[in-house]
Amino acid sequence: MGYDLKGQAPAIPEGSLVLITGVNGYIGSHAADQFLQAGYRVRGTARDDDKAAWVKEFFTKKYGEGKIETVVVADMAKEGAFDEAIKGCSAIAHIASDVSFSPDPNVVIPPVLAGVLNAASAAVKEPSLKRFVYTSSSVAITVPKPNIPDFHVTNTGWNDHAIQEAWAPPPYTPERAYMVYCASKTQAERELWKFVREQKPAWVLNCVLPDYNMGTILHEKQSASTGGAIRAIYQSGDMTLPNLLPPAWMVDVQDTARLHVAAAIDPEVANERILAYAQTYDFNEVLALLRKMFPAKEFPADTDGLGRITGTVDNERGAGLLKRFGLSGWKGLEESVRENVGL
Repeated sequence: MGYDLKGQAPAIPEGSLVLITGVNGYIGSHAADQFLQAGYRVRGTARDDDKAAWVKEFFTKKYGEGKIETVVVADMAKEGAFDEAIKGCSAIAHIASDVSFSPDPNVVIPPVLAGVLNAASAAVKEPSLKRFVYTSSSVAITVPKPNIPDFHVTNTGWNDHAIQEAWAPPPYTPERAYMVYCASKTQAERELWKFVREQKPAWVLNCVLPDYNMGTILHEKQSASTGGAIRAIYQSGDMTLPNLLPPAWMVDVQDTARLHVAAAIDPEVANERILAYAQTYDFNEVLALLRKMFPAKEFPADTDGLGRITGTVDNERGAGLLKRFGLSGWKGLEESVRENVGL
């Protein structure tokens, strides 16, 4: 599926090399898949050889020899972490982050900030680098706010509330983990834009801000992250993660990955925050879809009092970019759930 550049040359030439950090992760592996499908070569980083092995094997089998390579970056917070990995690359998609959900901001946030600044510093040193795509998050703007009808999300907001909550004095009890994660994404993206303003690099920065990712899981060894929650409900009725999450917006992980490609290759996409929000959802809706798909199977009961997302979001830009892949726009909840469980 090609991308319509409307007669323009791509920002990076087809066949050039793209560095994807965290390539073994849920979004990272899908980003690799979409870049490879678009005719680019991929160099992916992972924290160790075992995490990288399935990625290289899977994509070499799918796309052939010489299309993907992997390198180990054991600690993205170490100074110079990406200096070697980025050599010869035309673009970087910095996707790796801390998803440990530790409630201690001192454990999570400084390494995430160091990782993004190390990636940016490496990019400045690499003369072939033309595009930097950062995987931020919807929570860098705001947390989901159910039952507030006039609440509107735009790409100009910042989640300062999460930063205040995350850095509040200890004790760092488990329920604080979510705000610490939100703060890590908020501070990291903000630091990256500050870096660009001050350093004025030769490359263009774009950020993709997805809400809850779901959809296809590429491999049994893939770190399925949020995508694993629906598979877990289907396989064992495990509601551990769903019970922690409020109603929100969902996006299919393939759409998120495609937006990374658009942000890297489209010359018209420059210095943007691209919101990846497809439609509202809650896990009662997910359960209803699973019951519809598997009427003979028993699933957990609905959760009372979830509330609903009734606000709105500026998601037209992302939908427009997806249409340039020949799609009709965002993939919907039912199709994503169906693909999530392997149908």
